[in-house]
Amino acid sequence: MELPVSKPKWPLRAAVSATVVWFTSACSPVNVLNAMVPDNGYQRIADLAYGSHERQKLDIYLADRRDQNSPASTIIFFYGGSWESGNKKDYKFVAEALTAQGFDVVIPDYRVYPQVVFPAFVEDGARVVAWAKQHLEDYGLSDERLFVAGHSAGAHIAALLTLDASYLEQTGLTPSVFKGMIGLAGPYDFLPLQSDTLKTIFGPEAQRWRSQPIHYADAGNPPMLLLVGEDDRTVLPKNSYNLAAKIREKGGNVQLEAFDNYGHVAMVAKLAKPLRGEGQMLQIIKDFVSRH
Repeated sequence: MELPVSKPKWPLRAAVSATVVWFTSACSPVNVLNAMVPDNGYQRIADLAYGSHERQKLDIYLADRRDQNSPASTIIFFYGGSWESGNKKDYKFVAEALTAQGFDVVIPDYRVYPQVVFPAFVEDGARVVAWAKQHLEDYGLSDERLFVAGHSAGAHIAALLTLDASYLEQTGLTPSVFKGMIGLAGPYDFLPLQSDTLKTIFGPEAQRWRSQPIHYADAGNPPMLLLVGEDDRTVLPKNSYNLAAKIREKGGNVQLEAFDNYGHVAMVAKLAKPLRGEGQMLQIIKDFVSRH
């Protein structure tokens, strides 16, 4: 099936620079990246508990909005890490990028393998959303214009929360709480599994279909923005293309944006101020949130 898709043509040098910084720094690459990110423009409230486990905590980033009369939007962002790793403090650069556009941001930690296997990390995602609906107003944030986003494994979590109603139903909510979903380089249609670790994480083969967001595509799902790097060899672009095709087939609302010369890391690193260049990817996200 031939899909209409926007393909921004960004310079190869800019895309490669993200990967170079990420992987070749003598210090922790993400620490170097975050050190170059402004500390102003937002207020961080750290380590708010949404559950009893040590990894069930989240950070809030409140944007310093000049126009307090404009509608505020809150974006819950789930980071990636192959469902095995990650730390919310490493994603200051994502929070800065989004708060600079006037959006408030929630970045949670969640339980990962080997502490848990599927679907526990998605259930943690649902707990984050339930916490947000109950407590965001306490911090002056909107729970009415709520978006969910993620990169890589985090996009998988965000997509399942948006497409499979069973997770939020456990908290008394439905996916209609989201105005939209934003997925960066997400795995949405990744069977069969090759890795022994992933086979353990996603359980018996007969049940693995439950982990695939593409299985739940429906016309009634919230709007989705799928961002994909054509040079991604970690999560193949077909994941985004296949999900977009399935959503369109079902009559749903989806926007697919493909980036030439972007690999897997670049699809999140290019949000960072030192690496974003003209900020085309961030502008696409801003326009999507503003439109919905």
